[in-house]
Amino acid sequence: MFNKKTIRDYDYKGKKVLVRVDFNVPLADGKVKDDTRIRAAMPTIEYLMGNDAAVILCSHLGRPKGKPAPAYSLRPAAEHLEKLLGKPVAFAEDCIGPLAEKAVSALKPGEVLVLENTRYHAGEEANDPEMAKALAGLADLYVNDAFGTAHRAHASTAGVADYLPAAAGFLLEKEIKYLGQAIADPKRPFVAILGGAKISDKIGVIQNLLQKADMVLIGGGMANTFFKAQGYEMADSLVEEEAVDTAKALLAEADMGLILPVDMVIADAFEDSAKSQTLPVGDVPAGWRILDVGPETVRTFSQTLAGAGTVVWNGPMGVFEFPNFAKGTFGLAKAVAECGGTTIIGGGDSVSAVKQSGLADKITHISTGGGASLEMLEGLELPGLAALQDK
Repeated sequence: MFNKKTIRDYDYKGKKVLVRVDFNVPLADGKVKDDTRIRAAMPTIEYLMGNDAAVILCSHLGRPKGKPAPAYSLRPAAEHLEKLLGKPVAFAEDCIGPLAEKAVSALKPGEVLVLENTRYHAGEEANDPEMAKALAGLADLYVNDAFGTAHRAHASTAGVADYLPAAAGFLLEKEIKYLGQAIADPKRPFVAILGGAKISDKIGVIQNLLQKADMVLIGGGMANTFFKAQGYEMADSLVEEEAVDTAKALLAEADMGLILPVDMVIADAFEDSAKSQTLPVGDVPAGWRILDVGPETVRTFSQTLAGAGTVVWNGPMGVFEFPNFAKGTFGLAKAVAECGGTTIIGGGDSVSAVKQSGLADKITHISTGGGASLEMLEGLELPGLAALQDK
């Protein structure tokens, strides 16, 4: 159950509303390269405009380390939003202080203003009360619609909610509903798929999902560390040596609930044009490395997924950036898309992989937040959500 106030719970007529969006988008040559996150914020922005609010958008972009850096300016995002809305979008050269205040005072109901990068100030990441107060001073109400940064306790994601009535936007509400529901009360069987390079940043997630899910399927580079824990020689494969004991403990704790790949695609170099061969899981020959799961693994995993009630997937099965080593990830994407249950892709590389596979429109929910979705899957409280007012 979503127990926080939402954007629907307030009247906005003539009010100034500060909205924390996630416009942390990739830029190339001063233009937005991928506008997924900007589009995801549109329902909230358009709802507020349509309800006569003066809409003030704030976000971070990249890591400018607490001082202005032109490469991280949000101006390209503001220009892109203007195209999407088909209406003028104003831009303020700062997010607090005289420049921001002047831009806000000129803003009329139904208009939109984008503030400059919040991380141009060290107070943002420090969650400095003075910075939070200065942001709050620009508006009458606060809406958080930035799921991608909801796991951060920063001035614009959490601190500002101490000084203004605070509600969740449509995107934040949707993300929490899907991911929260998957963990709290999933339709069963509930299958979780974890991939990507490292175990270390997913230990808590694996432990939590072993309690909650009926099956946890492991692939990607992190599977190599489990293989090493089982005593296999991994040669040049990516292995987290310091996590081998953890992998052993997880295997012992998991009983039958944790399923590893049964075959592997190995290569003699880390490049798309490398020589490759497919072998059952075992010792990797010297000078070779695992770069993908094999077809037998895709078959086994697909059988486990058939008829699943809920599927949560975070992390690719191999180095899908190389077309020759993308078959495992794309094969799994097909199985997830066809399983018939509620399917949730949790942020980061798995989102890119599903988009590249051409199956994104067959997935129930694609999350906009990598770190935030992982923390939810781990069962942790998100500061950006906790700061909002309860219903």
